[in-house]
Amino acid sequence: MSEVELHPTGGYEHVTIVEAGRQALLAGQCPVDLQEKVVGVGDLERQIEQVAANCLAALRSVDAKPEDVVRSVVYVVSAESNTVGGAWHRLAEHPELGPAFKAASTVLGVTALGYPDQLIEVDLTARLPEAGLSQTRQ
Repeated sequence: MSEVELHPTGGYEHVTIVEAGRQALLAGQCPVDLQEKVVGVGDLERQIEQVAANCLAALRSVDAKPEDVVRSVVYVVSAESNTVGGAWHRLAEHPELGPAFKAASTVLGVTALGYPDQLIEVDLTARLPEAGLSQTRQ
Protein backbone atom coordinates (compact mmCIF):
# COMPACT_ATOMS: atom_id res chain seq x y z
CA MET A 1 0.00 0.00 0.00
CA SER A 2 1.43 3.39 -0.90
CA GLU A 3 1.59 6.23 1.56
CA VAL A 4 -0.21 9.43 0.63
CA GLU A 5 0.98 12.77 1.96
CA LEU A 6 -1.69 15.32 2.74
CA HIS A 7 -1.14 18.97 3.52
CA PRO A 8 -0.93 19.67 7.27
CA THR A 9 -3.98 20.93 9.10
CA GLY A 10 -4.61 22.82 12.28
CA GLY A 11 -5.90 20.23 14.68
CA TYR A 12 -8.03 17.76 12.71
CA GLU A 13 -7.52 14.72 10.48
CA HIS A 14 -8.11 14.69 6.72
CA VAL A 15 -9.09 11.02 6.88
CA THR A 16 -10.70 9.06 9.69
CA ILE A 17 -11.03 5.29 9.31
CA VAL A 18 -13.95 3.72 11.13
CA GLU A 19 -13.98 -0.03 11.68
CA ALA A 20 -17.26 -1.75 10.86
CA GLY A 21 -19.70 -1.43 13.71
CA ARG A 22 -22.46 0.69 15.07
CA GLN A 23 -22.59 4.41 14.35
CA ALA A 24 -24.83 7.24 15.45
CA LEU A 25 -25.68 9.96 12.95
CA LEU A 26 -26.67 13.00 14.98
CA ALA A 27 -28.97 15.44 13.25
CA GLY A 28 -27.73 19.00 13.15
CA GLN A 29 -27.58 20.35 16.69
CA CYS A 30 -29.02 23.85 16.87
CA PRO A 31 -28.70 26.62 19.47
CA VAL A 32 -32.15 25.97 20.92
CA ASP A 33 -33.38 25.34 24.45
CA LEU A 34 -35.84 22.66 25.61
CA GLN A 35 -38.74 24.82 24.40
CA GLU A 36 -37.12 24.93 20.94
CA LYS A 37 -36.42 28.65 21.24
CA VAL A 38 -33.20 30.01 19.73
CA VAL A 39 -30.79 31.00 22.50
CA GLY A 40 -28.45 33.99 22.19
CA VAL A 41 -30.07 35.84 19.31
CA GLY A 42 -27.29 37.84 17.61
CA ASP A 43 -24.62 36.33 19.91
CA LEU A 44 -22.51 33.67 18.17
CA GLU A 45 -20.52 32.88 21.34
CA ARG A 46 -23.70 32.14 23.31
CA GLN A 47 -25.05 30.04 20.46
CA ILE A 48 -21.80 28.05 20.32
CA GLU A 49 -22.20 27.25 24.04
CA GLN A 50 -25.80 26.11 23.52
CA VAL A 51 -24.87 23.98 20.50
CA ALA A 52 -22.03 22.40 22.51
CA ALA A 53 -24.44 21.58 25.35
CA ASN A 54 -26.92 20.08 22.88
CA CYS A 55 -24.18 18.03 21.18
CA LEU A 56 -23.02 16.66 24.53
CA ALA A 57 -26.60 15.73 25.48
CA ALA A 58 -27.17 14.01 22.13
CA LEU A 59 -23.91 12.05 22.46
CA ARG A 60 -24.82 10.99 26.01
CA SER A 61 -28.23 9.79 24.79
CA VAL A 62 -26.48 7.11 22.72
CA ASP A 63 -23.77 6.31 25.29
CA ALA A 64 -21.10 8.11 23.26
CA LYS A 65 -18.41 10.62 24.22
CA PRO A 66 -16.79 13.43 22.21
CA GLU A 67 -13.81 11.11 21.64
CA ASP A 68 -16.18 8.74 19.77
CA VAL A 69 -16.97 11.33 17.08
CA VAL A 70 -15.53 10.35 13.69
CA ARG A 71 -16.84 13.26 11.60
CA SER A 72 -18.15 16.75 12.23
CA VAL A 73 -19.67 19.40 10.00
CA VAL A 74 -20.09 22.94 11.32
CA TYR A 75 -22.36 25.45 9.57
CA VAL A 76 -21.94 29.14 10.42
CA VAL A 77 -24.08 31.98 9.08
CA SER A 78 -21.36 34.30 7.80
CA ALA A 79 -19.44 35.19 4.67
CA GLU A 80 -16.39 36.15 6.76
CA SER A 81 -13.76 33.41 6.90
CA ASN A 82 -12.47 34.68 10.26
CA THR A 83 -15.94 34.30 11.79
CA VAL A 84 -16.51 30.87 10.24
CA GLY A 85 -13.06 29.53 11.17
CA GLY A 86 -13.22 31.18 14.59
CA ALA A 87 -16.45 29.33 15.40
CA TRP A 88 -14.81 26.01 14.51
CA HIS A 89 -11.77 26.83 16.68
CA ARG A 90 -14.05 27.81 19.58
CA LEU A 91 -15.76 24.40 19.35
CA ALA A 92 -12.43 22.57 18.97
CA GLU A 93 -11.17 24.31 22.14
CA HIS A 94 -14.35 23.64 24.13
CA PRO A 95 -13.36 21.95 27.43
CA GLU A 96 -15.83 19.07 27.03
CA LEU A 97 -16.80 18.85 23.36
CA GLY A 98 -13.38 19.75 21.89
CA PRO A 99 -12.19 16.17 21.21
CA ALA A 100 -15.11 15.73 18.79
CA PHE A 101 -13.32 18.03 16.35
CA LYS A 102 -10.03 16.07 16.16
CA ALA A 103 -11.45 13.64 13.56
CA ALA A 104 -12.40 14.53 9.98
CA SER A 105 -14.10 17.91 10.13
CA THR A 106 -15.61 20.45 7.75
CA VAL A 107 -16.70 24.03 8.45
CA LEU A 108 -18.92 25.97 6.06
CA GLY A 109 -20.10 29.56 5.85
CA VAL A 110 -23.76 29.66 4.81
CA THR A 111 -26.37 32.35 4.21
CA ALA A 112 -29.10 30.91 6.45
CA LEU A 113 -30.02 27.97 8.68
CA GLY A 114 -33.35 26.43 9.69
CA TYR A 115 -34.38 28.69 12.57
CA PRO A 116 -34.74 32.46 12.30
CA ASP A 117 -31.79 34.09 14.14
CA GLN A 118 -29.79 30.83 14.16
CA LEU A 119 -26.07 31.45 13.57
CA ILE A 120 -24.55 27.96 13.94
CA GLU A 121 -25.38 24.27 13.59
CA VAL A 122 -23.22 21.19 14.21
CA ASP A 123 -23.71 17.77 12.62
CA LEU A 124 -21.82 14.83 14.21
CA THR A 125 -21.23 11.16 13.38
CA ALA A 126 -20.03 8.95 16.25
CA ARG A 127 -18.93 5.35 16.51
CA LEU A 128 -20.73 3.50 19.26
CA PRO A 129 -19.39 0.95 21.71
CA GLU A 130 -20.56 -2.63 21.16
CA ALA A 131 -22.60 -2.58 24.35
CA GLY A 132 -25.10 0.23 24.56
CA LEU A 133 -28.34 1.39 23.09
CA SER A 134 -29.71 -0.79 20.31
CA GLN A 135 -32.77 1.27 19.45
CA THR A 136 -33.29 4.40 17.44
CA ARG A 137 -33.63 7.58 19.51
CA GLN A 138 -35.67 10.54 18.39
